[in-house]
Formats: sequence, structure tokens, C-alpha cells
Amino acid sequence: MNDIFELIQSNQLMNTWFIPATIVFIGIVLGMIFKQVVHTRLKKAALRSEWEGDDIILHAVESQIVLWFFWAALSLALRDVEIAEPFGLYVSNFLIIILMASITHASAKLIVGLLDLWSKKQGGGFPSTTMFTNFVWITVYSIGLLVILDALDISIAPMLTALGIGGLAVSLALKDTLTDVFAGLHILLSKKVQPGDFVSLDSGEMGYIQNITWRNTKMLERTNNIIHIPNTKLSKAVIKNYDSGDPSFSVKIPVGVGYDSDLDVVERVVMEVANDLHQNMNEMNKQSTPSFKFRGFGQSSIDFMVYFRGNKYGDQNPIIHAFVKKLHKRFNEEGIEIPFPMRTVIQRSEP
Repeated sequence: MNDIFELIQSNQLMNTWFIPATIVFIGIVLGMIFKQVVHTRLKKAALRSEWEGDDIILHAVESQIVLWFFWAALSLALRDVEIAEPFGLYVSNFLIIILMASITHASAKLIVGLLDLWSKKQGGGFPSTTMFTNFVWITVYSIGLLVILDALDISIAPMLTALGIGGLAVSLALKDTLTDVFAGLHILLSKKVQPGDFVSLDSGEMGYIQNITWRNTKMLERTNNIIHIPNTKLSKAVIKNYDSGDPSFSVKIPVGVGYDSDLDVVERVVMEVANDLHQNMNEMNKQSTPSFKFRGFGQSSIDFMVYFRGNKYGDQNPIIHAFVKKLHKRFNEEGIEIPFPMRTVIQRSEP
């Protein structure tokens, strides 16, 4: 008789948990199918649309799809299951924490992606820096944590008070660090410099801005050396930004020819060389044509200047290199002399 009673109890226990387990398993399978079929097709459709925001939205929720199906199936499965207290409360809180944490993570990815898209439309780029990205992640996660605590009926007022007092103490202890942090935010929001800009400082450093972190700005010199500049110093520095506004760069090349040269021939040869380079070099700004101007009579030559325009700072080096080589060759072919510096000395003898 006892064996029969135990068998009936085991069958009842199996029936009690078999259906919920099946529901959870079906929910996970449906989530995987939805992710592989429906979500994949939505991503392909989003690639064909002109608005980039749908790609960001789909990317933000992609990693949470299976978890959301699991959460929905688990909530549905446990609805008719009697769980003794306090385990029922623990399960309910566990479901709340999973859902809120998942939504917080997806929201953070979505906000960072949309801010990055907005900054690109504005010609910016600051959300892609480590500092701004970390700031957004920390802010969203902090809000998500407060929402979770509030949903669990945990009072956050004492925590906010403690954070306020602790924040004051930390701000006094980390005054220099916080100064660099706010200086970095000022640099980002004012767009004084942005990642990718080529800049020169009043202290003499020149290079490409790579990243703006909490305390330092990383600058890559053309010699491939990394310079770490404190944000406070950078915010106070006099900066020449070669990529702000129109990044094209004027290139001036001085040349001199002998006094016995035919200046019309010189002008024709120089412009032929300049126009040929303008058409064939990618470093040349195609919106601006080369120009030529005589500058004056030098001590041993007639001086003139040739003007080009490069696409960005640094393009002047290959332009000057190619122009000097090609012009020297053409001058030799045309018999045009580039004179050495000469000085006439008149010696008078007294009677």
C-alpha cells in the first residue's frame, strides 16, 4: 500500500513540473528560431533601408532575444505552479532582475549606437571615444540598477544620500582626476579636437588625435610615436586644427630660373608639369587647379611660386617630391637653367 501511495505522489510531482519544463523548453526553441529566421530577415531588410537607426535597434536587441523568450516562457510556466514561501518571492525577484538587467543592457547598446549615428550626422565623432562611451554605459547601468532596487521594494533614498556624501569626499580626494575628466568632456562637447584630426599644439607637438580618455588624450605623431597629453593641458593649449572645417591644405613651392630664360616658355613648362600632376595624383585636391606667379628678381635668379592644394595636411610631401623631380627633368629637356647662387664682386684699385 505504501509503494502505491509513493508511486501516485511521484506521478503527481512529475505532472506538476513536466508541463512547466516543457513550456520553458518550447520557449527557448521558439526564441532560437525567431532569432535565426525572423531577426535575420529583419536585419537583411534593414540593410536595404536608408535609415541606419533600424540596424542599431536590431543589433541592440539581438543578444537578448532568446533570453526574453526564456523569461516569457518561465513566467507562463510558473503561473499555475504553487511554490512555497519564501521561495515564491525569490523566484519572482529573480524574474524581475533578469528582465530589468536585460532591458538595461539592450538600452545601453541602443543609446550608444544612436548617439554615435547622431554625431556622425553632425560631423562629430565623440561618442566613439572611450571616455564618452564609458560615461554612457555607466549612466545607463546606474539607472537600471536603481530601477531594479525600486522594483524589489528596496529603498534607494539612503543609498542616494550615502552616494552624495561619498561623492563629495571622493571629489575632494580626486580633484586632479576630476579636473581632467571635466576638461575631457569640455573638449568633446566643444569639438575643439576630435578623433582623427591632425593638430599642432603651441608647445610644438604635432600629430593625429586617436582617442580621448578619462585623463589623457592620445596623439599619434607622424613618426609613429604616441604622446599622452593631460586633458587639462590640452583644453588650455593653443591648437591649430588642420582638419577643422575644410581639411584641404595649400602647398607652395618656390623655384628660380636664370635671368636669360624665356619667361613665357618657363611659364608654359611649369604649368604643363603642374597640370599633369594635378590630374594623376590622388593627393591633389581636384576642386582647386594649380597656379603660377612670378615673385621678383632674386640675387641670381628670377623667382616664382607654384601653388597646389592637397586634400589634407601631409599631402604636401608627395606633391613636392613629384613636382621637383618632374620639373627638373623638363627644365633639362627644355634647356632652362636653374642657377646656382652667384655674387658679383667689383674690386677697385686706387691710383
